[in-house]
Amino acid sequence: MTQQIAVERRPRLNRDRVLQAAVSLADEVGIGPLSMRRLAQELDVVPMALYKHVANKEELLDGMVDVVIGEIDPPVAGSDWKSMVRLRVLSARRVLQRHQWARRVLETRTNPTPAVLGYMDSFIGMFFAGGFSVDLTHHVMHAIGSRMWGFTQELFDSTATSDGDAPAPVAPEVQAAMFQEMSASYPNVLQVATAASHDDGSVVGSGCDDQFEFEFALDLLLDGIDRLHQRDYSSAAARLERG
Repeated sequence: MTQQIAVERRPRLNRDRVLQAAVSLADEVGIGPLSMRRLAQELDVVPMALYKHVANKEELLDGMVDVVIGEIDPPVAGSDWKSMVRLRVLSARRVLQRHQWARRVLETRTNPTPAVLGYMDSFIGMFFAGGFSVDLTHHVMHAIGSRMWGFTQELFDSTATSDGDAPAPVAPEVQAAMFQEMSASYPNVLQVATAASHDDGSVVGSGCDDQFEFEFALDLLLDGIDRLHQRDYSSAAARLERG
């Protein structure tokens, strides 16, 4: 009787609960150790119970991506296009920083889900609302690339391992030895990689302020896009100019 009451009090399993639990588990242990069996243990159910809500691991990952996208702030109504895009990108960046595994999972998705397509459609819509032509918006989306999700492949990036987990910290003495070796063979790379102001929480180079670097590149890109927009850029005209 007691066991029956405990089962009745347990929250009913549904797709949303499965996905939320998977996101929380990935936040805790990383995407590598995440499995249907471990998730079932976390939810205190048998693994087969999960398959009523997600067909397989790939569908689970798709759903987890959708949960993460749902946390990104919507466009700010009434803002100019540049502010709107900038705020949306930085919101996406904050979300992906909360879910360190999500970047690698996003990069491995081959079939976009409705949530992914909806985000992309909304993102494109911000440029249309700013009066951009379809032609220029097409090129803008290529230029922005992964920045729309709040990340980019940095020159000195070591944000995560191949399975999406955080890399192991490098001991100071090991790092010093690496720099000494680089200074002899690759002095220019070392000089640029260590030039910026440092903070211990960074992942770019030897501790550059990666948030600053991301915003610097984003603003540079948006300013360039704005100049093209102001002069009614046309790729057809640009091709004619190139001959």
